[in-house]
Amino acid sequence: MPVLRYGIEFPDRIKQREGRLFVKEVAMIREPVVAGKFYPESPDELRAMIASFVDSEAEKENVLGLIMPHAGYIYSGAVAGAAISRVKFKPTFIIIGPNHTGRGSPLSIMSEGKWKTPLGEVGIDSILARKLLSLSRYLQEDDVAHEYEHSIEVQLPFLQYFQPDIKIVPIVVAYGEIEICQELGQNIARALRELNQEAVILASSDMSHYEPQKATLKKDHKAIEAILEMNPELLVQRVEEDNITMCGFAPAAIMLTAAREMGGGQAKLVKYQTSGEVSGDFDAVVGYAGIIVKKLSPIVKLAKDALEAYIKEGQIWQEKELTPEMKEKAGVFVCIKKEGELRGCIGTFEPTQDNVADEIIANAISTATRDPRFERVQRDELADLDYTVDVLTHPEPVESPGKLDPKKYGVIVQCGYRRGLLLPDLEGVDTVDYQIDICRQKGGIGPDEPVQLYRFEVKRYK
Repeated sequence: MPVLRYGIEFPDRIKQREGRLFVKEVAMIREPVVAGKFYPESPDELRAMIASFVDSEAEKENVLGLIMPHAGYIYSGAVAGAAISRVKFKPTFIIIGPNHTGRGSPLSIMSEGKWKTPLGEVGIDSILARKLLSLSRYLQEDDVAHEYEHSIEVQLPFLQYFQPDIKIVPIVVAYGEIEICQELGQNIARALRELNQEAVILASSDMSHYEPQKATLKKDHKAIEAILEMNPELLVQRVEEDNITMCGFAPAAIMLTAAREMGGGQAKLVKYQTSGEVSGDFDAVVGYAGIIVKKLSPIVKLAKDALEAYIKEGQIWQEKELTPEMKEKAGVFVCIKKEGELRGCIGTFEPTQDNVADEIIANAISTATRDPRFERVQRDELADLDYTVDVLTHPEPVESPGKLDPKKYGVIVQCGYRRGLLLPDLEGVDTVDYQIDICRQKGGIGPDEPVQLYRFEVKRYK
């Protein structure tokens, strides 16, 4: 029985146009081919299995793209669930998978129809798909490539679990020349820009295939390192030079290129494991990685770029294009966390540079290298850092603690030349008295010494 089928509208199937009768064709439906094999065929069992993999407490992130594995759920479901749990959904997912079957055109897209899974039907975003077709020299409308290919299908139940009315643009690619990957990634970014549309770009890929655990970990680390550096060129180079059998390296390169074109961002490894950790067989394993690419505001991206340029190369970052907020003058604090724990935070009460951009650059470098509470940030930590940038309003004096609010206002406590500052809305700081006490400690001011209080607000970028 064919996987792709066409139906005829009944009873209103006979239409009239310009005096002629014709039969109207309905949209194609792509039937599931790995239900009951890669994942349960029963809707209830499928929902229960996905529920066991997802993290309902995970913080949702504004992501541009992600990488999810596409093996049988028993092996890769925990990694896929961890990754998709972190995603703030958008109406459309562009799903790019490798072509395992060898059928159809090398770069194939479906721009019409629906995909069926045990959880229902998923519609294709035809407007976006057609836009991509019009922009790309390589994409071809081709259903044959999608008939028996599982790399897109296995992602759909995870998407439906969170958002049943999700739409997709399905693309499969059969080769991975970097120039073609780059051009297609640029086409995707351009299509979204011209349509003024947002979408999540999902690269479907497993990592190394059927090698011993030790070799798999070593090779996958090299590929993941290139991804976390947002470097599709390096990823393709390492796959070729080190014979890394990552089946979806081309989809990953396409996604990374598109994300860079859209101003992204920061890649974060959410979870990694191998099939051996499930089966107990470590002689021939498959690796699975869940990676998200977060969208960063220009302010945060500047802090990240400045810190990384200094740690990697000892260079002072020069920002080429200043946004309006970067041209202002203000005090700035740059804070970094590693695995949820503070790793550094340094800033200026009032402006010391010509503009906010220079303030961010200087304080990002200081945060990484001069915070006395922490060791200097090392290169191998960069992929694990999260950034927050606070731009301060000018401090204003207040007459009493009654004018303060720890959620709304930051505080400066001053006694002579000694000053202590605390940013607003910090976890665990819920009272004004506690806020003032911390400021006294930071400034070396005794609990009974008279002080002048100042308050300020911040615009926080994360």
